[in-house]
Amino acid sequence: MQKEMHSLLLYLRSLSPLTNENWSLLQKYTDIPKNEFLLKEGEVCNELFFIVEGYCKSFYHLDGERKNTGFFFENEIATYVASFGSGEKSAYNIMACEPLTVVVFDKVKLFEISHQSAAIEALGRNCLRTFAAKQEEQATIFKLYSAQERLEFFEKRYPQMLQRVSLSQLASFFGVARETLSRIRRKRVS
Repeated sequence: MQKEMHSLLLYLRSLSPLTNENWSLLQKYTDIPKNEFLLKEGEVCNELFFIVEGYCKSFYHLDGERKNTGFFFENEIATYVASFGSGEKSAYNIMACEPLTVVVFDKVKLFEISHQSAAIEALGRNCLRTFAAKQEEQATIFKLYSAQERLEFFEKRYPQMLQRVSLSQLASFFGVARETLSRIRRKRVS
């Protein structure tokens, strides 16, 4: 765990010049079991989850089906930005797909501390900017690319996703039937 926390601190310092005092104010990490919810549809999102170990997904239900909207891995932030920023109820769920170790950034505490420290204020802003950039990139990919092009993009950009996420969950994320994704993968291999 010490190694992962050191890696996290280095990453956070790449976003903002955190002092050891700033770091001690923010440190609140916890373990979350597989299949546990970090956020449920209808709740207000009041936390950012920086993933130290494991991965989680965001999803919603439509006509009785689970629609995956994102996967979040080590050194990424999982949250629902619209709810976090506005205080409105979340339209999405976030659930652990593996046992997770996360650093939890509580919104109220983050805002309180950010008034005391420019570095923490910058960190919060940069974390949200990084998250929003990833979301925007993926939204663009889904608007402009075919399912095969999406697969190729994610193979190159996020190989851990295709290695760790089941075919059924990937198909839901790509917006195609499992059989279609399986066929696309077979064509690419042959």
